[in-house]
Amino acid sequence: MINKVILVGHVGRDPELRYTASGTAVANFSLATNRRRKDRDGEWQEETEWHRVVAWGRTAEVVNQYASKGRQLYIEGRLQTRDWEDRDGNKRYTTEVIAELVKLLGSRHGEGDFGSSGPPDAPDAPDAPSGPSGQSDTPVTDDDIPF
Repeated sequence: MINKVILVGHVGRDPELRYTASGTAVANFSLATNRRRKDRDGEWQEETEWHRVVAWGRTAEVVNQYASKGRQLYIEGRLQTRDWEDRDGNKRYTTEVIAELVKLLGSRHGEGDFGSSGPPDAPDAPDAPSGPSGQSDTPVTDDDIPF
């Protein structure tokens, strides 16, 4: 089975960095991707899709430091769906991209493109998996997740 996501888009809001009770960093942010298509009349239309992204560990810290709103990112990861009960007892679901590799692309709002390696002072996040399974021997439970 394969669960792989590759996205290139712009950060929609500055990442929110938090730490689990066990000290693992976790960053949440949104990413916008665009697609152009022709409508029935032959006119070009642009569609924006919003993605919820979660980064863990060192990747979360790098994202928080360098990926501000408007910054273009390349993300590889996997989809994960979580469920919970809201205050009214209704079952709710959310699907997120768990970022395993993040690369900084252009500068904010596309000014001065630095290419796929990012600017000289902003290293890529590590290639190693950053999710709970790639962190340590201490398992992360739902109680560790701060959102």
